[in-house]
Amino acid sequence: MRGTMRGLGIALTAALTMAPVAAQAMSVAEFLAKVNGLKAKGLLAIGSADIGLLKTEMMGIAQAYRDDLATARKAGRAPHSCPPEKGKAKLSSKDFIADLEAIPAAQRGMSMKTAFYAMMKRRFPC
Repeated sequence: MRGTMRGLGIALTAALTMAPVAAQAMSVAEFLAKVNGLKAKGLLAIGSADIGLLKTEMMGIAQAYRDDLATARKAGRAPHSCPPEKGKAKLSSKDFIADLEAIPAAQRGMSMKTAFYAMMKRRFPC
């Protein structure tokens, strides 16, 4: 019993220590490392938790981006960029990854959100 409680305490401490890391924004370097890891797995990547992690990361960033555009428009400010309607942008995952890979290695510590916003501004200027 004593060993079980100690093991539980260690697991809880580890989980609490790791929780803030999970809440942090993913960097471009981390994102690309996960993408390349999935590519290396080939078909075996289908069952990887990293697919869901990357998808969740991008869904959150895309939603924040749309919210920021809507807020700017409601406030009468010029939007950050002017993309086509949701679902109409011609941006494949291959193009998206190529844009991320074009970021110099020394700058890949930036958040995915920062990189995404910069990409959208470059691709869809107002």
